[in-house]
Amino acid sequence: MADAYIETTIPSYYVARPSMNVIQASRQACTRAWWDGGCSGFALFTSQEVLQEAMLGDPEMAGQRRAILSRLPRLAMTDEVGTLAQTLIWSGLIPEKAASDAIHIAVASVHRMNYLVTWNFKHIANPYTRDRLRTVVANAGFQLPVMCSPEELIQYDEDT
Repeated sequence: MADAYIETTIPSYYVARPSMNVIQASRQACTRAWWDGGCSGFALFTSQEVLQEAMLGDPEMAGQRRAILSRLPRLAMTDEVGTLAQTLIWSGLIPEKAASDAIHIAVASVHRMNYLVTWNFKHIANPYTRDRLRTVVANAGFQLPVMCSPEELIQYDEDT
């Protein structure tokens, strides 16, 4: 069984009120279908960083996100995670204002997750920076997980 790190956008899309935006609504539906359909059979993990981010915003939604995340094991925020996150910021690939995104990538890499599941294409699953992220992470002695959305995974699930 493969391991997957669940970043904050996943529980956020899962519990969000239905969106009138077609793209957002599609992502919400994909997230729910993937999650409710067994998450591609992955063993899911999260981190304290995700829990902290999930508690922001509307208290009702935050409570729902917390309930979903409370069932998942948390990966430790080790010194190696902090060092790799800082390296990602120093590389210029992740801006300092998006430090939590660097932490997500670092947690998933240091803990050798096979996948990092996210809807964050700006700093995490960005096809323009993915190869450079892979190089920075490899130079630090780790392997970058496959970074993808539930939509990519559910399409694969349907093909098998």
